Amino acid sequence: MLGKRNWRGGRQISEEEEKPREIKDVEKARRRTFDRAVRLLTFKWRSVAELRERLLEKNWTNEEIVASVIAKLEEYGYLNDEQFAKDFAASKIRQKPQGKRALRQKLALKKVPRETADAALEKVFEETPEADLVEQAIRKRLRLKGKPETREDVKKFYDFLLRQGFSYDSVSGKMREIAARNFEESENTED
Repeated sequence: MLGKRNWRGGRQISEEEEKPREIKDVEKARRRTFDRAVRLLTFKWRSVAELRERLLEKNWTNEEIVASVIAKLEEYGYLNDEQFAKDFAASKIRQKPQGKRALRQKLALKKVPRETADAALEKVFEETPEADLVEQAIRKRLRLKGKPETREDVKKFYDFLLRQGFSYDSVSGKMREIAARNFEESENTED
């Protein structure tokens, strides 16, 4: 009988393989698991669930050993989902303006619990309000593509901003502000 797929979507894992593995030299397995965890964390920060999944790929460890290694890493301060989520979201915002919805999806892919992700996003968006990010995204898009001329261009502009994860309300509010500013500017140049 076939069960779950492994994390990379490769071969099917049988139910037999899902049963807890018997480890002969527990101390050696714990040390190897700890070393692998530290090595994985030096390449990039990971959420607890993401690291657990990667550690369980190896057949020389089991759930019990992985749980003890994760507990030790949390105790040392190397693993912290709250800090990971906050740092990840802040980093993504610095790279490219994007909204809560997009960041929430990215954190879900990183296997961060929803409550933790929501709390981290609240902190990040307190520091950098979403309205400011929408404005940045709009300015960048205007610089690259120019002012939308047709109704179709305006729709593409809206769709672009919505794909960046911004809420419809914040996008439409900012777009109205910009349209009003452009209207006022064009009136002032005609005088």
